Amino acid sequence: MKISTSIAQYVAKNYLSAGDPLAGGIDPLVEKIGAQLGAVEETIPFGARFDGVIIVKVVTCTDHANSDHLHICTIDDGGKMDNIERDADGYIQIITGAPNVHAGMTAAWLPPGSTVPDTYGKDPFVLEARPLRGEISNGMLASARELTLGDSHEGLLDIDGDIAPGTAFADAFNLRGDVVIDMENKMFTHRPDCFGWLGIAREIEGISRRPSTSPDWYVPNPTFPGVETDALPVEVRNELPELVPRFTAVALRDVQVKQSPVWLQVHLASVGLRPINNIVDYTNYYMMLTGQPLHAYDYDKVAALSDGGQATIVVRNPKPNEKILLLNGKEVEPRPEAIMIATDKQAIGIGGIMGGGETEVDEHTHNIIIECATFDMYSIRRTSMAHGLFTDAVTRFNKGQSPLQNLAVLAKITDEIRQYAGGKVASQVIDINSLSEETTARGSVHPPVQVTRNFINARLGWDLPAAEIKTLLENVECTVSVTDDTLEVSAPFWRTDIEIPEDIVEEVGRLYGYDHLPMDLPRRDLTPATKNPMLALKAEIRDVLADAGANEVLTYSFVHGNLFEKVGQHAAQAFQVANALSPDLQYYRMSIVPNLLDRIHQNIKAGYGHFALFELGKTHNLLHADDDQGLPTEFDMLGFVVTAEDKAPDMPAGAAYYEARVYLEALAKRFGFELEYTPLQESHDYPVMQPYDHTRSAIVAVKGGEQLGIIGEFKRSVLKKLKLPNHTAGFEIGPKSILQSMTGASRYHALPRFPKVEQDICLKVDASATYADVATLADTFISKNRPQDTYYTLSPLDIYQRPDDTGHKQVTLRLQIASYERTLTDEVVRALLDGVAQAAAASLHAERV
Repeated sequence: MKISTSIAQYVAKNYLSAGDPLAGGIDPLVEKIGAQLGAVEETIPFGARFDGVIIVKVVTCTDHANSDHLHICTIDDGGKMDNIERDADGYIQIITGAPNVHAGMTAAWLPPGSTVPDTYGKDPFVLEARPLRGEISNGMLASARELTLGDSHEGLLDIDGDIAPGTAFADAFNLRGDVVIDMENKMFTHRPDCFGWLGIAREIEGISRRPSTSPDWYVPNPTFPGVETDALPVEVRNELPELVPRFTAVALRDVQVKQSPVWLQVHLASVGLRPINNIVDYTNYYMMLTGQPLHAYDYDKVAALSDGGQATIVVRNPKPNEKILLLNGKEVEPRPEAIMIATDKQAIGIGGIMGGGETEVDEHTHNIIIECATFDMYSIRRTSMAHGLFTDAVTRFNKGQSPLQNLAVLAKITDEIRQYAGGKVASQVIDINSLSEETTARGSVHPPVQVTRNFINARLGWDLPAAEIKTLLENVECTVSVTDDTLEVSAPFWRTDIEIPEDIVEEVGRLYGYDHLPMDLPRRDLTPATKNPMLALKAEIRDVLADAGANEVLTYSFVHGNLFEKVGQHAAQAFQVANALSPDLQYYRMSIVPNLLDRIHQNIKAGYGHFALFELGKTHNLLHADDDQGLPTEFDMLGFVVTAEDKAPDMPAGAAYYEARVYLEALAKRFGFELEYTPLQESHDYPVMQPYDHTRSAIVAVKGGEQLGIIGEFKRSVLKKLKLPNHTAGFEIGPKSILQSMTGASRYHALPRFPKVEQDICLKVDASATYADVATLADTFISKNRPQDTYYTLSPLDIYQRPDDTGHKQVTLRLQIASYERTLTDEVVRALLDGVAQAAAASLHAERV
């Protein structure tokens, strides 16, 4: 948001009847704004470019004898310029090609030695006296573009008003030393009134401890003149009262569209707005002054686009396939939920964003309609983002202007056009108001807020009396009543941000100054914070898997629906994101492994043939949602995949399932518990299980305890759709389950002092028997029959199927066992494995090989 120091002074003098904001100089003002109002991004010297520019009167104007377009003029500078050639009457000769130059006009003169303003800060162009077609021109008369007051270069700037020749341009328009203060917009996101000069000037008064008084015309219910001339029939219909809570308008006849007064052009140019004509400039000026956007329509163009010969305005949504040509020349097809301003035949503008090119005010306009409306801030923002339309009106509407100021602004601009553009009111004021009667009668957007003095002081660390708090708030025109130590605060009608007691605390803190906050350090307990067990567990998981050679990745919590289809998950079980960051991020993920599988192919293309990936993150699904609040339940999950290309030089032997299991067993070993595996049943249809091949997967649980998750290889369809190698497997488990299983469990096992004995056993079993059947049977037998005070491990060594015997397979297990009391003999271990063989023969019809 930009405001120049000249505007600040002008607003304070003409609208607030308050003190001069520059009484202490520009630097203290900038410092105070930065400390108490909003961050100042930069200060831009604006008035300096007009140094040397002088206002003159054109005395004579004749055609140049040696040119068909140049004119020889003499100008009166009041005798202010020294060391310059003059004629017998004391006038100065200028040559110009401007078509609008004429005797008697007041213009801006750039004398020899001055710099053309529009080259200021670039490559300065310094003027000099030089001949043009044989006649000397002492400098030049300036156009609006050369003065940086607009884009017009077709004629001279015609200065209105009674200004004495020789007056410095900067003095005439209070630009001497003028500086533009550019403040960060984000600081005012909750303060739509501060997107207007009047609001900023009012706040400067407040933080300066001076009372501000808004102008007499700035009231919720102003007085409008009656119809002054032949009426212009106007009909307005609002079909979107929820999105457009207030729509006001008035028609004016016989307006004179012309160049704006120079003071107005200067004010707009100082903040980067391009002057166009007086009607458009007045709408922009009062938008900048009050923060309330306005729009002017050519009445006759609107009537020509309406049925029945009268102007009809309809507020509605777009019709299917409807398009509109905007003022910027861009044709768009508005999104279906956009707010459209239309006649009863076609769209003529996108409400709150930009008007249409077919109804714009131009030099041929005689009758106009002025609109002043309030639009839903969220709808405006969505439409603006959807079509890439970012205007000054959008900047203000998407902050949420107060609908109670519409009539005040409409009345003021109507009066301005009546006085300075010849307009006459040609219709009754149209006010389609969907606000509640309570809000309208109360005269403020929100009800009064009650807050105690102690509530405010306790949060700010001060001890302000209630009377001082009352004064601070009344300085910015709040209405405050005090009973004992309780304050009842009613915000003025333009404030939309004061709803709760904490808002009053913020207001008092800002107005009094946060630099007054006590400098005492808060008391803190030095007791170390309790270590978060889940964070510690996740860190340890990362260490284990990274040490084992896996790579951690971070993927989005949102996925495209196509990924669900590829891995066999059902989008109907997922939460869909209503306002997705991207079309590729439509749903919350239901498990982590699909995200990891989706990253395998691109890594293989990058030249990595054998690798493992893991991620710790959140998942959600509709099968588990909070029934009370309808919110997704978050699951902490660990996802892991390992893969190897068929031609990888380090291609591991055996199935991918067992390679994934090595990593999982490493985790179990680190956390001090054993795992057991139960074959995955085909009937399991939970999202996390859907990508897995049930014939090559298992449910993982802590032995005799908590279920952790799933491990296995993936369906052939998943491998094909994601272009994955055959050697691909993974697991997904819940760290919370690991944490629960660790509770009370010892993660330390003392190693026996005596040597361990290592022997293998190979069992030939039916091909339908699973490895889990064999391993569980062997482990159970050894656990029950091993000698006392021994420590053992049983691990898979090999699973082999002879090509000539497809009905059987051979499972080889390795037993390592040691005693804490003595050295075990081979005979003891052999007897133990003989018992395993007998048990397997009885239970699984196994044959020892």
